[in-house]
Amino acid sequence: MEAEASPFESSELVASFLASTPLLSESWRLCSLANAAAPLGFVSERIGDVGYFAFSACSTQMITEGSEYYSTCRNLVPLDSAGAGDGDGSFSVLTKSSNSSINGEEDEGAVMVHAELLNLFLFFRSSQAFKEMLALIEGSKSIVITGHSIGGTTASLCALWLLCYLQSVSSNRSVLCITFGSPLLGNESLHRAILRERWGGNFCHVVSKYDIMPRLLFAPLESCTRQLHLLLQYWQMSMLASSPGNFGQYFPVLQLGEEEKAHLFSFVSHYNLLVSSVAQEEAREEKANSLYWPFGNYMFCSQEGAICVENAASVIKMMHLMFTTGNPSCCINDHLKYGDYIGKISSQFLNKKSFLQGEVIPESSYEAGVALALQSSGISKQEPAARPAEDCLKKARGMRHMRTPSLNAANLAIRLSKVNPYRAQIEWYMASCDKSDEQLGYYFKQRGSSKRDHKVNMNRLLLAGFWNDVLRMLENNELPHDFHKRPKWINTSQFYKLLVEPLDIAEYYRSGMHRIKGHYLKHGRERRFEIFDRWWREREVDPEENTSMRSRFAGLTQDSCFWAKVEEATEWLANVRSESDARKLALLWENINKFERYATRLVDDKEVSKDVVAKNSSYSKWVEELRELKSQMQQIHPQFPRFRDGELFP
Repeated sequence: MEAEASPFESSELVASFLASTPLLSESWRLCSLANAAAPLGFVSERIGDVGYFAFSACSTQMITEGSEYYSTCRNLVPLDSAGAGDGDGSFSVLTKSSNSSINGEEDEGAVMVHAELLNLFLFFRSSQAFKEMLALIEGSKSIVITGHSIGGTTASLCALWLLCYLQSVSSNRSVLCITFGSPLLGNESLHRAILRERWGGNFCHVVSKYDIMPRLLFAPLESCTRQLHLLLQYWQMSMLASSPGNFGQYFPVLQLGEEEKAHLFSFVSHYNLLVSSVAQEEAREEKANSLYWPFGNYMFCSQEGAICVENAASVIKMMHLMFTTGNPSCCINDHLKYGDYIGKISSQFLNKKSFLQGEVIPESSYEAGVALALQSSGISKQEPAARPAEDCLKKARGMRHMRTPSLNAANLAIRLSKVNPYRAQIEWYMASCDKSDEQLGYYFKQRGSSKRDHKVNMNRLLLAGFWNDVLRMLENNELPHDFHKRPKWINTSQFYKLLVEPLDIAEYYRSGMHRIKGHYLKHGRERRFEIFDRWWREREVDPEENTSMRSRFAGLTQDSCFWAKVEEATEWLANVRSESDARKLALLWENINKFERYATRLVDDKEVSKDVVAKNSSYSKWVEELRELKSQMQQIHPQFPRFRDGELFP
């Protein structure tokens, strides 16, 4: 019997968790406060160990120039532009993961976001509010970043920045982003980069049934700038008027005419249908990467309850189907009704027995689940959108139902047992190198064309293929969400990295790739090794874990990139002999001495395998060459020790 899948997607678990906690209600409460304080644009609050930071939907600058934010909706720019990416490291994790795939090939398209929405975040990052947020983070164990409307996109960018930052400092603080009626932010490459980092579960976007705002950027809005300007003003005045403190001070005096509402509704609905069709196509990458694309979990809410979906194509389809059941007036007013839906969401997930009353309960639990989800979406079975919505929900669940993540993980364990012989043969090869009379060690570049050498190289490639498949499945949400935190896979991937990466480094330099692309550490290292580094660094360490000094050399060198560093240090020695510029020479010696101290510490602590100190190993040759060079320099320049520490010759 086939294993039973969890209801729909893992997003259902996210939704159930949120609905059973105060997170949704507190987030909306703070968004409402932020909306009432439009000039400030944000509020912050700490509740217990949880720090909340909420962004307003209102912005004076946005309202006065609102048409520019949406009339240029096709204006997608790289996330690493305008000083937001690799220049200062803000989003370097996302942009780096998009530039190279698991197989080391270039991905199609850069991570891109809406230009003006990115500028809003950059403006926030340079403000005093950003410093307040950092102070809030320091005193909190968990962070919730939330926002309504355009404030939701600022919240999303802020959460992405924070996730990148926390990963760079190896912090275990949890981050959750909850948005209400937020427009889309970026393209499909952004969606993929977030999937690669396993951050989809950190985002929940609440979208009401008819709200036009989350659908706006599907359409080219250059011809609707006047209507958009009025619409943004109407929303802002309505939110200010709804605040008790502002009662009577503001009122929505600006109104769109019925004809203008109808035009805007049909215009957005038409393009939503086109994008939905593109999303369902098999060969859509070229088109989709230039379109706005959802990421994270989407909680669609209505008067009947809520459903939660994470598959991007299904999200787009449901956006279209739910929107078409509305009318021009409700698509505008629904943007202001999120407070009315929050209580209904909680009661739905806590009391699901109230659904399907008066209807024939399907015999299959699968069909019952689909029926529950369809009713929660607010789409009646009598409406034309009911059948395609039902098919969409079945497809969303089918992606998880056909092969559950747990079953995939079990099958991977079986595959691992089948590739273990390849690893064992490489271990045998390493042992034979240690016993060789040549004493070259495990790492050497001048391999011959023997059957043994060829076999080891093939095993290296086969193991790489297996681990690339593991990471591909992980990034496509085909494995359990905590897969990368399980000790079995952390330890196995670490052993693989320590055993095989020296061979990858040797092949890189043997084939001369360093002369074409640059040194291995910056230009040649496969992303899988960087991912395994992070798994190992972020693992849970037993406080009683043995940290005593080694009494003999390690079985494997504990720095898998040690040999790449030896190669760079070898080049530094060669450059020292030919460099005439005193400042460059000082920098070379500074790098050489730093590596010497580092390598000596590893050897003294026996954190390297014994092949490192083999008589003719690359490292032993480097040590001998350095000794000779120092001797020569000492004879030529008696003051060499002072120079060697980074000082210039007199």
